This record gives sequence, structure tokens and C-alpha cells, in this order.
Amino acid sequence: MTRSENRGSLGSAPTQESQLYPDTDGKPMAVSDDHRRVLTRILQLLEQFFRETPEVYVSGDLLMYYLQDDPRKVVAPDVLVSFGIGQKRRRTYLVWEEGKTPDFVMEMASETTYQNDLTAKMSLYADLGIPEYFLCDIEGLYLPSPLMGFTLVDGVYQPIRASSGGSVHSSILGLDFHLHLDDLRLYNPVTQQWVLTPEAAAEARADQEASARQQASARADRESARADQESARADQESARADREAVTRQQASARAEAAEAEVAALRAELARLRDTS
Repeated sequence: MTRSENRGSLGSAPTQESQLYPDTDGKPMAVSDDHRRVLTRILQLLEQFFRETPEVYVSGDLLMYYLQDDPRKVVAPDVLVSFGIGQKRRRTYLVWEEGKTPDFVMEMASETTYQNDLTAKMSLYADLGIPEYFLCDIEGLYLPSPLMGFTLVDGVYQPIRASSGGSVHSSILGLDFHLHLDDLRLYNPVTQQWVLTPEAAAEARADQEASARQQASARADRESARADQESARADQESARADREAVTRQQASARAEAAEAEVAALRAELARLRDTS
């Protein structure tokens, strides 16, 4: 596999421009498994982070031609992020057509590239005016620090100070880059959450939905139990009311019987007085 072929074909016929600025340089991609894995992951994380921001373009290993009519002036950042140009699929990045260079680039250092990453590429990216340049040495063998970030100040890259935990903040992206063992992760300091891959985000959503369903079921069970309790209390109140009604009826009957007995006695007394 050669550089850029790993992105797949866009399926359109070659044009004069695509022939002048091809989407592959014919150079083989000699990268380690860890390099490929981390590069794939960081691209997924960035695409996931900017998925709802359609004007942000994220790509990797894309040939970027930076001088019109001179196809020799080309570079292929391992990662690039460019604001304001949209997420359409591209064969190449033609700076004069996009109207700008990327806002962020990143290189994954290896034994064969790290010296160039620290010198020629750094100088080129600075000359192109790319605001931020990050470097990652996933094997921890080649760079002064496994994770390095630079911000462009007056045309010169100045190092970004790493946090006490070793993470490096990208003010351009609004993300913290964090290297843990052999895994490069992204942290959103605004939401205070790690950026997840699409698969992990889908699993998290599924877990949240399952938890929400469980909570809804538990609420329904509690409501049903509360309704049963209310019904039982209502039955008890009804039974108590029935007992009280019977008691009142019995008391009324006793009162009526007593009144009748008194009336009968009075009548008997009156009769006796009349006969005496």
C-alpha cells in the first residue's frame, strides 16, 4: 500500500488537475502496528469530536499541495484539521483552492521520520503559517518528550507547556492530548469528559438508554406500588366508613327503641292514672 491509497478511492474519473496533483506519491507506508493503531484512533476521535461541526475538516495522510503549478511542493501530515472548509471528501488538499492552510497538524514520529519532523517539517509548517503543530512518539524512543505541542508565535513555533500529568492542551482544537502507556487520548476540558470513538460513544449511548429504561421501569414499579398502597388505604377508609355507618345505624336503632320504650311506659302510666 502506498501513501494515500489507504483512504480508498472517491470513484471519479481523473481530471487534468488530479493528474498534475496526484493523490498518491507512490511511496510505501512503512509504519508500525502501534503507529497505525494510534493514528487511526486519533483520527476517529477528532472526527467524533467535530461530528456536529460541519465546517471542520479532519483528515490524515492526505497529500497537501501548497504551491500552485508546482506539484513538488507537497507534504502529507499524519493528521490535519482545517476550519471553515467543510467536511466534503477530498483526494488532495490544494491550499490555493481551499483558501487556507490547515489550522492544526500532527505527525507520528518514527525512527525514519523523527529528525525530519523536528526540523524540515517544523520549518515548513511554520512558513505555511499553520497555528499549531503536535508531535507524538508512541514508542517513546525518538523525541525529547513522547508528546509535544507547538504554537506559532511571530512565525516561530514555541513549545506548549505540558501539564503536571503530561497532557498537552491544543487551544486551536479546545482539547487536551493525553498519552497513557501506548494510547493517545483526547480530553474535553469544557465538558470534563474523554472524547470517545464512534463505537465507544454508541456503546455509551446504549448503556445510557438501558439505564434510562431501567430507571423508568423502576419508577413505574414505584408508582404501581404507590397506587396499590393508595388503593389499599382507600379500601381501608371505605371499610372504616362502612363500620362507622353500621355503628351509627345501630345507635340510631337503639335510640329509636329506647324512645319507643319510653313512649310505651308513658302511655301505660297515663292509662293507669285514668283507671284509678
